[in-house]
Amino acid sequence: MNWLLEHGLTLLGEHISFAELLGQIGAVAVVFLAQRRTLWTWPVQIAAAILLFSVYTSAHLGGLALRQVIVLAISVYGWWAWTRRRDAEYGVVVRRSTWPELGALAAVLVVGTVGMALLLTATDASWAPWPDAAIFIGTAVAYGAQGLRLVEFWLVWLLVDAIGVPLQIASGLYFSASVYIVFTALVIKGWRDWTRSARAVAQASPAQTPVGNVGM
Repeated sequence: MNWLLEHGLTLLGEHISFAELLGQIGAVAVVFLAQRRTLWTWPVQIAAAILLFSVYTSAHLGGLALRQVIVLAISVYGWWAWTRRRDAEYGVVVRRSTWPELGALAAVLVVGTVGMALLLTATDASWAPWPDAAIFIGTAVAYGAQGLRLVEFWLVWLLVDAIGVPLQIASGLYFSASVYIVFTALVIKGWRDWTRSARAVAQASPAQTPVGNVGM
């Protein structure tokens, strides 16, 4: 892993480590895979999380580094959960959140961000504790909602992107910042695709959408 951090290439005058390059390429690939609701979403995310953990640790961004640990754990759960909710016609069965679920997501975002920011400040784990905390909690909530197949997880990603771009630029991670900008366009498309899929599933009768376990 040290070799991937110490070596890389120069793009537009900026040095990009192989760890950051491969990790962010993997992160972009995850968005494409999630749009298509394929099980490959999760193993690719696990690999990207491991690479980006090393990148953010070296940049002294404790929240962003720690979130990769959470992402890895949630990815294992998501992989398991998606294998149990697949349909021959619709693939992974996605749905809109209920109002109680939306309230719970919002509460976790607010309370979690405050708690994480205070923790990062107390431990001096990040030079930008509040945006770092918001991205950390937002990522955890987004992946958790994705594992539950909730369409609104894409909206949480939009929030994460809005905070992540200026933080990455301020941290000197310009390639990662550009990736976050690309994410925004992909997330909007993902939101539209999942919304259409959820609408189609909701309009179909239960008898038309049997759920069963399938492989990758």
